[in-house]
Amino acid sequence: MARVLIVGCGCRGRGLAAALLAEGHAVRGTTRRSEGLSRIEATGARAAVADPDRLATILPQLEGVSALCWLMGSAVGEPEAVAALHGPRLETLLERLVDTPVRGVVYEAAGRVHDDLLDRGAALVNAASETWRIPVESVDEDPAHHEAWLAAMTKAVDRLLAG
Repeated sequence: MARVLIVGCGCRGRGLAAALLAEGHAVRGTTRRSEGLSRIEATGARAAVADPDRLATILPQLEGVSALCWLMGSAVGEPEAVAALHGPRLETLLERLVDTPVRGVVYEAAGRVHDDLLDRGAALVNAASETWRIPVESVDEDPAHHEAWLAAMTKAVDRLLAG
């Protein structure tokens, strides 16, 4: 059993949480607003308010975590903020992971976010893997095909944890 942190535990994230819990993993999911806590907890996962735009709220959630899922492929908001989630915010988070127990990262490389941003994020994740030997998985399954996306995400987490 491993602990998995899902950053961006909205509808798809809750589905992933339920699937990972069914495999016996401990799951923690984040939401930007306290209104989302009960929906995450209804899956059986632990819930935390943490905003990926403010990494200082994400970093404490990494305690005891083996795998991190960055589900920002369909992030909404101001274009600059969405771009930062697949650029500077993600890059800084990856740098900080070096000094944590996190053994791997799953990056959602598909969704409603512009392909250029998703490609940039995938490149950052791959660069972190090469630089710091962090195992990574980029999942480019279209989240609009929920069952296929869920299977791809679950398998990506399983591959990371099998290491």
